[in-house]
Parts: sequence; structure tokens; C-alpha cells
Amino acid sequence: MATTSIWAVKDNLKRVIDYTMNPNKTEKLEDNDYQYNGLGQVISYTTQDLKTQKQLYVTGINCSMSTAYDEMMITKKSFNKMDGILAFHSYQSFNPGEVDAEVAHQIGIELAQLMWGDRFEVLVSTHLDQKHYHNHFVINSVSFKDGLKYYDNKENYRKLRNLSDELCSKYHLSIIKYPKKKSKHYGEWYAEQHNKPTLRSMVREDVDYAINQSQSMKDFYRYMEVIGYEIKFGKHIAVRPKDKDRFVRLKSLSDDGLYTEDGIRKRIYHKTSLQNISLIKEKPKQYHYNGNIKKAKKLTGFRAMYFCYMYRMGILPKNAPSKKRVHFLLKEELKYMDQITAECTLLCKKKINTLDDLNDYQNKTQQRLDSLLKQRRCFYNKIKRCRNNDTKRTLEKDISILSTEITELRKEVRLYEGIRIRSTKMKENLSIVIESERKEREESDKWRNSRSNR
Repeated sequence: MATTSIWAVKDNLKRVIDYTMNPNKTEKLEDNDYQYNGLGQVISYTTQDLKTQKQLYVTGINCSMSTAYDEMMITKKSFNKMDGILAFHSYQSFNPGEVDAEVAHQIGIELAQLMWGDRFEVLVSTHLDQKHYHNHFVINSVSFKDGLKYYDNKENYRKLRNLSDELCSKYHLSIIKYPKKKSKHYGEWYAEQHNKPTLRSMVREDVDYAINQSQSMKDFYRYMEVIGYEIKFGKHIAVRPKDKDRFVRLKSLSDDGLYTEDGIRKRIYHKTSLQNISLIKEKPKQYHYNGNIKKAKKLTGFRAMYFCYMYRMGILPKNAPSKKRVHFLLKEELKYMDQITAECTLLCKKKINTLDDLNDYQNKTQQRLDSLLKQRRCFYNKIKRCRNNDTKRTLEKDISILSTEITELRKEVRLYEGIRIRSTKMKENLSIVIESERKEREESDKWRNSRSNR
């Protein structure tokens, strides 16, 4: 198996030459502290005697090993391209013990000839100073053939990697059959680990819901628009939730092909769920109670609003599999689920319904907190003046008890303030959601009527 990489070499040429002529630096360079700065320096680095066994494994392609730097500079001057990127530095690294020096160098030469040999001057050096033998390539950025510059883009790097794999197969070396897929962003990974919603997870839920409501791709696109998504058609289908800045490609929602256009079409036609399983549950047996049932007192005010909000978010009822679609605006609120639950618990515990109730409890809690802080400060002052160890220990215990209560009171004060701020946002969000759901119902009714009249 061989890994590959390539990067550009840039710097002030005179400074690089002065740097490379300093033997104290060129002789003491190590792999882990080397800075790839100039053309002269990179050639000096890749051809060091200690790394290449007295330069037995250094070969020039379209140039001589001993005059590679001069020849590359002549090419640049002849086409008047002395600025910008000076060269490209690439490497090919093999597994420890997989190749010997001769085979590693031969593979490097063949790779350089296939990749750059028709147009560029290349210096190939095989380094033997590590357990894993590896080839270094210094490629002139300007072609000796036509004066055009080499461009390091994704297509060329893909070609480099494929050629390296082909040569490894030719010499019966291992190759990476299944390259690693693009890793997730840390924020997305962290959110998934802690069951927090992300943009992709929220879009994925809406797409799943739209698939289960549709009978064709046309229905699917129509329904996605009904629930507030903008759709962009092109090489890849992308959607953008309302009030969001960027589109999300449907195929990027998973790696198993369920969200590609073909994957969605198959799921619609076969009416599969995300797990490709559709369970039909028996209707639960109903029991009737003939006795008198005491009517529960209806919730009002803050408590009613919090319960309504949590129900629409899908938090309530607990452990109940709800098939109702959660509005995108409320899905984003799921990241604050712990805070919302704590605030609702406090509202129920204190039976707070109105803003006056909230202000009253908050003021009382703040007064109690201020009183305990003063009391604890007095205890700290007594400890400073106290010379009796037993008295000190008693005071420290009292301080510990006070500190525990102070911590709880501070949390309670923050919850009151959180309720005050969040309740305003809840009212706004609920009004938006209710209006949005009304429009969705109207659009759905029009859509169903149009389908029934076909």
C-alpha cells in the first residue's frame, strides 16, 4: 500500500538559496521540523546523502540529478515565469517492510514518468532513513515543452493516486481498496453523540416524512415545497429550509444511497421507511370505566404554553412514538430540550401561571440568595479571625451547607430569567408554527383535491 500527497513550494528565491547554502541547516534537517520553503531547499532536502544512501537512489526525469536546480531555473527564465509557485513537492510512502530500496525507487521513477514525464522536469529521491521507505518528487512548476504551468487540482491528484495504485498492483503490493470517506465535522459528530439536532438530521426527518406522504417523485417535490423547502435541481438535488442560508444536498444525508434521487424513488414506490420495515400493529384493546372520574384541572398561562410547546416539539408525551411531523423551527429548539424541561418542571413545582407569579417567586428567591451570601461572607470573616480549630471546623461545615443552598438558588434564579426570555420567543414561534400549519393544510387540501379530480 502506498499513500500519496502533493503541495506547492513558494518563497523568496534569494533567501532560499542563502538558506540552502548554510550547511548547518541542510545537514541537521529532520522530517518533523522541515519547512518546505524554496526550490533550492526542497531539492537539497530530498537529495540528502544520509537519507538516500550516498545518493544512490536519486534520479532526474528530463534533467540531470546534479544540475536539476539550474535546469529548472533556466526553464523558468526562458518562458519568463519566475514568480508564483516555484515547484511542487510530492511524496509516495510505502508500508514498513513492504518494499526494498530498489523496488521503491523503480516505482517512483515509473510514477514520475507516467504523471509528469512528458512535460516537466522531475527529481525523484527515495528516502531510506525511516522504517517506511518513501519517494520524494520535486516537479518544476513550468513545463519545458510549452511553458505552461502545472495545476494541482482534484483531477490531477486523483490521477496521481490511481497511477500509484496501478504501479503497486503491478509490483504485487497492497492498495487501499476502500478509501476512507469524508469525515464528519466535529460539531455534527458531537451533536449526534449527545442526541442534539443538526441541520442534516432535521432535513433528513422532513425528507423521510415527505417520502411516506408521497406516491411519486412529483408528489415528493410538491410536498417538500408545501412544508417550506426551496428545491434546487441540477447535477445533485439540494433543498434549503425556510430562513436558512445554505442548501443541503439530499445525497449527503447518508452514505447508503437512501437519499439519492434513485434511492428516494425506490423508497416511494415500495413504501419503505428509513429502516425498510413497515410494522402493522394490532389495535390495542380498549377498556371502559363506569365509575366517576374527577376532571383534571385545565392548565393555563406559562404552564399551558410550555406543555403545548413541548408537545409540538415531540418531547411530550414521554416514550410515545409520534408520527406527527415536527416543524423545522421547533426542531432547532430541541438543542435546548434540557433547559426547557427544567424550566417546565420549576413552573409546575411552584404552580406559576402568570408574569406576576414569576416576578414574585424570582424576587423572593433573589432576596433569599442575597441573604445567604451575606451570611456566608460573615462566616468567612469569622474563620479569618478564629484561632480555635474546633470552631473553625464548625464554621466550615456551616459554609458548606450554605454553599450547597446558594448553588441551588442561583440555578433557580437563572431558570426564572430563562423562563422570562424564552416565553416571549415561545409565543412568537407558536404563532409562526400555527400559521404555517394552517397554510400547509390548505395546500394539502388543494393538492389532494387536484389529484382526486384527475
